Amino acid sequence: MICLGNICRSPLAQGILEHKIAQSEIKNKANFSVDSAGFEAYHLDETPDDRAQRTAKHHGIDISHQRQRLFTADDFDRFDKIYVMDSVNYRDVARKARHAQDMEKVDYILNEVYPHENRFVPDPYYGGQDGFEKVFQLLDRACDEIMKKYVLNPE
Repeated sequence: MICLGNICRSPLAQGILEHKIAQSEIKNKANFSVDSAGFEAYHLDETPDDRAQRTAKHHGIDISHQRQRLFTADDFDRFDKIYVMDSVNYRDVARKARHAQDMEKVDYILNEVYPHENRFVPDPYYGGQDGFEKVFQLLDRACDEIMKKYVLNPE
């Protein structure tokens, strides 16, 4: 899960998907690894934004253990799928790609709900708590689709 600062959207997406996997009936939970990263080091190694933590907690999810980290080219080797929140994140990930196979792993997270539309998840950082709730709802829907596609009914 990738966003600009890795303190709002991507930590929420990570927390939501981790929670859904943990709550699922699948037996091979250890086969799934979810992480998040960003491209700006303003909050390096800090916990997610307090508003993101409150929003997640309101939904029974604890993201307080997460720490901001930067996306690296090694992430292409560590993960089968890389979801970005917007076109800037997509461009930044593309700059780190080493070859076409790296970019085959990258997609907009909302394409799971709205295929091929490349819709962006709005950045709630400069808004109020309600913006975080709206982002949570968007990511929750996308994570439901990810669960169906990769966890519950993998090909």
